[in-house]
Amino acid sequence: MTINPANAQDAPKSNGFAVTTDLVSSYMWRGIAEESSKGGSPNVQPTITYVNGCSTTGVWGSTAFSGAIKEVDFYETVALSPLFSVTLTDDNWFFNKNYFNYKNAQTDHIFEGTLTYTGEKSFPLTVSANTMLYGDDKKEDGKSNAFSTYVELDYPIASNVTAFLGSSLFDSPTVYYNSRFSVINLGVKVSKNVKISDSFTLPVYGIVGCNPQAEKAFFVAGITL
Repeated sequence: MTINPANAQDAPKSNGFAVTTDLVSSYMWRGIAEESSKGGSPNVQPTITYVNGCSTTGVWGSTAFSGAIKEVDFYETVALSPLFSVTLTDDNWFFNKNYFNYKNAQTDHIFEGTLTYTGEKSFPLTVSANTMLYGDDKKEDGKSNAFSTYVELDYPIASNVTAFLGSSLFDSPTVYYNSRFSVINLGVKVSKNVKISDSFTLPVYGIVGCNPQAEKAFFVAGITL
């Protein structure tokens, strides 16, 4: 399961502004531990969105309790139909350089394009294809863009359980750390609404998975507020 701001199927359905916050036990992204090889500390992950018809404009962030993670991602999603959407995301999780420097050879930013297909009710398979188009995603020479590409399949196997499989299609030495086609994200997500009172329900979830390419396993617990 991709913990990512640009999941079109999770976008608010009504027009206007919305804000949510996730609290996760550690920050795993596409099978990669973002803080350390052992998973790191809890993270707070807020999202602000503005929906206007078929367009969703949003900003998503992640901040680690340890202070080791600071990420701010802006994105724009356009629903092309009930089944297809496209997203452009400005990712930045480095913050080592001038934030407003967007020169390809110097920037910390990565621009990523995403095409998402959300399946019919009769076969609710979701497929997302994500390619990094510009910025700090380089080949081993440090100069040429790697165009790292990640494809994920998500399928609900029960009303509150989703299985996922994600792969890096090509060499990605600085983002997914693979040198050829590799399965890097495999597992299940289980969700539950915990009733706190007659007027308040708390959505919680657990994600258990592995990165076969890196020979790592992970277990993340999360709460959405």
